Amino acid sequence: MNQLKTTLLLAGLTGLVLAAGYSLGGQNGATVALILSGLMNFGSYWFSEKIVLALYGAKEVAPQENLRLHAMVEGLARKAGLPKPRLYQVDFPAPNAFATGRNEQHAVIAFTRGILNLLTEDELRGVLAHELSHIKNRDILVSSIAATLAGALSYLAQMAYWGGMFVGGSRDEENDGNAFGTLALFILTPVIATLLHLAVSRSREYLADETGAHVSQDPRSLSSALRKLHDYSRSHPLIGEPKHEATAHLFIVNPFKPSLLMSLFSTHPPVQERVKRLEKM
Repeated sequence: MNQLKTTLLLAGLTGLVLAAGYSLGGQNGATVALILSGLMNFGSYWFSEKIVLALYGAKEVAPQENLRLHAMVEGLARKAGLPKPRLYQVDFPAPNAFATGRNEQHAVIAFTRGILNLLTEDELRGVLAHELSHIKNRDILVSSIAATLAGALSYLAQMAYWGGMFVGGSRDEENDGNAFGTLALFILTPVIATLLHLAVSRSREYLADETGAHVSQDPRSLSSALRKLHDYSRSHPLIGEPKHEATAHLFIVNPFKPSLLMSLFSTHPPVQERVKRLEKM
């Protein structure tokens, strides 16, 4: 069901791009917007692990530095049918983890110093299975496709706005109506695109929970870990710069202080609902 939901959401984004592009400039309008957005997102997809790891100053953990953790990841990766990803540690007291990388051969799982202190071994195993599931389900690729489509809609909206600004003509009712339609397209289209993009992100979190629970064969430990991580992030939220908050969707739970805007445009489904679904398993 989560895969189906993602497919429908991506189809909705694609339909919006085609409809908006056709209304503005026929097929050429949609094609130009997709190319521009694709070029903007290609770099972030291709170099995703290098960009995020550098942003957080993550350091690679060699096998001899933590034999137990490497053995745990290797066993889970074997069960998931994946090559073992590289492991990196972020020197944060806040407990959290994320996966990144453009494919299975370039995958990375990063964890914070705090998560090793907070979780039991079974709970940590559940979190690692969740992150491996993001790799198995190709979520970086799915997210990049969604971002490209959402970005294309934003470009189309800007094209509509600036096109309306520079097109001359008399101030008759028809032009007033066109101006109103252009303004509505400029405002509403990026909002709809963002909401669909975030819905894709939330559906992938549900899917990673489900896949991770199957890989670890222990949904209860993952649900327990989610509770602990959520409680900590609410009582000790990170206050990051915008460049850090832009990566919130990567973490297993959002570690940043939830502003009103972040609450309205959430990258993660409610932890209570995630726990409920896991406990049903």
